[in-house]
Amino acid sequence: MNIIKQLVPIANGARAAKNSCKVEVNSEEHEVVIALGSNVGNRLQNFEDALERMKKSGIQITRHGCLYETEPAYVTDQPHFLNSAVRAITKLDPHKLLGTLKEIERDMGRTAGIRIWERPFVMGPLIDLLGRETDNDTIKSWHLLSRYSGGLFEAWEKLGGELLIGKDGMKRVLPIANRLWDWSTKTSIMGILNVTPDSFSDGGKFLSIDSAVSHVQSMLTDGADIIDLGAQSTRPMATKLSPEQELDRLIPVLEAVKNIPEMDGKLISVDTFYSQVALEAVKNGSHVINDVSAGQLDSNMRNVIAALKIPYIAMHMRGDPSTMQNHENLMYDDVCVDVASEMYARVRDAELSGVPAWRMIIDPGIGFSKNTEHNLDILMGLRDIRSEIGKKSLAVSRAPLLIGPSRKRFLGEICGQPNAAERDMATAASVTAGVLGGANIVRVHNVRANGDAVKLCDAMLQRRGKCS
Repeated sequence: MNIIKQLVPIANGARAAKNSCKVEVNSEEHEVVIALGSNVGNRLQNFEDALERMKKSGIQITRHGCLYETEPAYVTDQPHFLNSAVRAITKLDPHKLLGTLKEIERDMGRTAGIRIWERPFVMGPLIDLLGRETDNDTIKSWHLLSRYSGGLFEAWEKLGGELLIGKDGMKRVLPIANRLWDWSTKTSIMGILNVTPDSFSDGGKFLSIDSAVSHVQSMLTDGADIIDLGAQSTRPMATKLSPEQELDRLIPVLEAVKNIPEMDGKLISVDTFYSQVALEAVKNGSHVINDVSAGQLDSNMRNVIAALKIPYIAMHMRGDPSTMQNHENLMYDDVCVDVASEMYARVRDAELSGVPAWRMIIDPGIGFSKNTEHNLDILMGLRDIRSEIGKKSLAVSRAPLLIGPSRKRFLGEICGQPNAAERDMATAASVTAGVLGGANIVRVHNVRANGDAVKLCDAMLQRRGKCS
């Protein structure tokens, strides 16, 4: 079993000669990159244990790469590996740091060495962390540690770069419900279940447990992969419930839904911005927390998610449901650039609280703090949003992307449909645009209609991949 595979230390403000690996230390704090890998036992738990041991040893994790599952190289008759990498800050000098990591390795059973430049499953996570940045002295120094004149990025490209992902047994995965989810193979459909009297589209329809269960069964039959259960409306000017009131609505329905036989192999998400509700929801069977505020409405949310070790959907919104459509919250210089920047800041806060990038799902928040033109720009600019986030973190930019345009007001304004329930055809059109633009999850009310749209989009994208 390999846990800590490769250490590349460098000091803040340090200098490194282009053809040398010597590092001159100029400060007490050092920034390091540590590559992780495991293929024995509970691979994900091995990662969690190693990160916790590093934290206790004075190694502060600041960034995470994506999580990769890869086929073994050279010696192929062994289990698949999990791989990633982290950036960290520590006051341990390089020799003490190396000794600490070796001790963790020995405790956890590491057996073999590694040739970093030959291994895509090491280079991929390193590129996630270091990217193509060229205007930062520290990043330049990292790249100079490569044997190639173009740095680590050139080394990655020589191995095949992004073309390797999804081929030769290397894929990015997200740990969820005791399995590893490769979200790139198909677009996932998240069916909406609102157990609220005041939601804009279906308020009051599914208040009883029987009606809620029946609706979930229908959505599963129609092809839903995830059920998103919400007990508090976040429409503009909705009445705000306390955590206790939200839980009173939520828990009985959640307990009933998780026991539906058709839920086997499916996922449950709970839509809440309260950490108390998130904690109880996960205790009662939820696999994912979907937070429209990305931690802005409950400062403890990030810590709770980190402790629960579950996927976290972080959505972009300014203000709260009562203020999100105020004039000041609708002011953008460039909505895609601004949303990307603000969304990244929320994810960064979560990461510093202990939520790794490999557990993140990002949502640009269609309809939240956006007008009609903003929503259209986002639907057409999903790749631009990813690209902007990628300037700060390639790992975060590669996270699964969720969109939720379903029956939103902007569709009614464009199509002349004041009744939300009459916006399903417009929803399917917006879902089509989103999936072709890079969305991995679509959150919808009408699973059947949008499921057909998603299937067609996936077929077109697969065809594009074969032709390219």
